[in-house]
Amino acid sequence: MKNQIKKSYLNVLGLIISMLIISTVCFAQRSGKANTENIKRKWLDVAYASQSQAQKLDIYLPDEGDGPFPVIISIHGGAFKGGDKADGQVTPMLEGLKRRYAVVSINYRLSGEAIFPAQIYDVKAAVRWIRANANQYKLNGEKMAAWGGSAGGHLSALLGTSGGVKELEDLTQGNATQSSRVIAVVDWFGPTDFMKMDEQLNESGFGPSNHNEADSPESRYLGAKLSDIPLQVELANPMTYIHVHMPPILIQHGSLDTMVPVQQSIIFAEKIKKYVGDDRFEFDIIEGAGHGDPLFETPENMNRVFSFLDKHLKKPA
Repeated sequence: MKNQIKKSYLNVLGLIISMLIISTVCFAQRSGKANTENIKRKWLDVAYASQSQAQKLDIYLPDEGDGPFPVIISIHGGAFKGGDKADGQVTPMLEGLKRRYAVVSINYRLSGEAIFPAQIYDVKAAVRWIRANANQYKLNGEKMAAWGGSAGGHLSALLGTSGGVKELEDLTQGNATQSSRVIAVVDWFGPTDFMKMDEQLNESGFGPSNHNEADSPESRYLGAKLSDIPLQVELANPMTYIHVHMPPILIQHGSLDTMVPVQQSIIFAEKIKKYVGDDRFEFDIIEGAGHGDPLFETPENMNRVFSFLDKHLKKPA
């Protein structure tokens, strides 16, 4: 009996270790620069604000056509402390070029430079800049969607739910007369309630975890240990701002995510359903997928994502 228990324990432990390795490898593969050499029409390192060297974006257009093209805004992940607009995380978004989307990939201040709400300030400043300069770059400023994974999923969701929230917008960064709203969001495995992450990982058997520790990515993002700043945590959670006029959101999460528990997306979807309704979200659990798993980028799932975007960005005005 003891041997059976030991064997079961080792099997579970092996699964957890394997998932952690897979997640680490996936993110390592994405840390290299995306291959954009063959994209003919592009503008790189364009400044959208002037408070930081981080406030730059890259613009990619389909090879042909006068537009204006609907826009996918790519928001990279990296635990709020790393990642880059030109790294491999933008690769799935660049598939949109083949489907006559423009792609704008943005950087934002990381936690080593500034804490929340600087990151969402930057994201919204980028949206306002895109809208203000849309004609110059053949972009459709009224047809924009945000798409990101992990920390980028969090910021995409927060951008979507907090449209119009003055406390999460710094108009001094420029283009103050422009709206920072988007009309659709794709959230890949983004955290939505930081305070619950450790508890949920432990429930799933993926603990112990350390998201509440003072040196965790989330605590560094918010500027202090999470349990010491509950109000700040609440202000940073996308779920706080759910409202009936929020843009439609596609939420996708892996069932075996050992970094951001799948429950983060489950409770997010449940709250949207309760307070807004079924027509404002779509939710998929990718069975067997870990954090940043290649399963998110299968042809079938990419078609799923672009079907969602087509429905909201290519429908007649």
